[in-house]
Formats: sequence, structure tokens, C-alpha cells
Amino acid sequence: MPSTPPDSRQQVQALVDAVQAAQTADDLTDAVEDLSACAHPMAIPCLIQVLGFNNPGAAVAAVDGLVAIGAAAVPAILANLDEYNYGARAWSVRALAGIGDLRGLPLLERALAQDIGPSVRRAAARGMGGLHPHGFTARQRQELAERILPQLKAACGDEEWIVRYAVAVGLEGMEHWWQPPAAQRHRLLDALQTLADPQREAAPVVWLRARLALNRLATAAAVTRA
Repeated sequence: MPSTPPDSRQQVQALVDAVQAAQTADDLTDAVEDLSACAHPMAIPCLIQVLGFNNPGAAVAAVDGLVAIGAAAVPAILANLDEYNYGARAWSVRALAGIGDLRGLPLLERALAQDIGPSVRRAAARGMGGLHPHGFTARQRQELAERILPQLKAACGDEEWIVRYAVAVGLEGMEHWWQPPAAQRHRLLDALQTLADPQREAAPVVWLRARLALNRLATAAAVTRA
């Protein structure tokens, strides 16, 4: 990575200093938004620190900034994951989900299967469907799908509707990077059908979202065939 010009470093440092100097919740949110807007790797440590603050507005802005920075932020997020701070953990998983880097997949898998926090499991489900396996061959995408699909299908039985809703979103997202052949596509649709069936899914918002996903996938398939 090329070195950062001195003036740029000074500008980013000034934004970091503003975050550290914020005296009110609103001032903190504003300062984090400004720091996130620069999308500079120098901001990563400060943005990760903000994830542990009791300030949802600032945390949302910090997540946006980490997602904007992208893959460069992943090692630091993984290295600084706070297992004892539920809020920080939830925001960290959300950031990894938004980035979509495969290095974050083991954490997303563990979060979906084991985390006690519904919002953490929700972020993990969305993130597993929104990966970016750039440069993968069709075979590699198939292997990745074989790893992820059973986990999302298992999460269809999560006791929290917000997690099942996120599973519907994640299953729809899988279509974009998996691009499964017809012989495999039914497995994805079957999982969505489970969530789209009011006889099996109690929350209307979940089966409506699953039906939306099925309709979108059907439309995309029709366009492809045309």
C-alpha cells in the first residue's frame, strides 16, 4: 500500500481527534460521520473503538465507515472483536457482513450458530448471503454454497423472527454470487419456500419477505432464459 501523504495523514488525524474530543452524544455521532466519510485506513482503529461505545448513532456511522474502507478493515475487526461486549460484537459482525470479505466467514458462521444475541445472528445471516467471492470459479462458488446453504437452512428454525427474516434476505443474496445451475437451484428455493409458507412460518413479515425473494428470483430467472 502506498504511503499516505503527510497532509492527508494530518487531515485524518484531525478527524480522529474530533471524535476523541466529542463531549455529547450528538457531537460524537457528527464527528464519527465525518471520520467515516473519509474512508481512510488510518481511521480504522478509532472506528472500531466507537463500536464499543453506548451510542447507536455513532456505531451506525462507524459501521458505514468500516464498510466503505472495505477489505483493509477486516484484520483489525477480527483482531479486536470484544467477546464480552454484546453491542460491540453485534456492530462488528454487522461491519463484516457489510464488507462481505471471505476472511470474516468463520466468525459469521459461529455467530449464526452460537451467539445469544438475536441482532448478532441476524447480521450474520445477512452477511453469509452477501459475500463477495470475487475471482471464484463456478466450482469454488458451488463449494462455498455447499458450506453456507445448510447453515442458513438450519437458521430457518431460529426462535427469533428477525433472524428468520435475515435468513430470507441471505438466501436471496446467495443467488447473486452462487449462480447455481438448475439442478442445484431448487435447494435454494426450497429453503425459501419453508419461510414463505404461513403454515410453517408464524410471522407474516417473514413469509412476506420470503415470498418477495422468491418472486425476485423467479423474475431474474425468466430474464436469464429470455
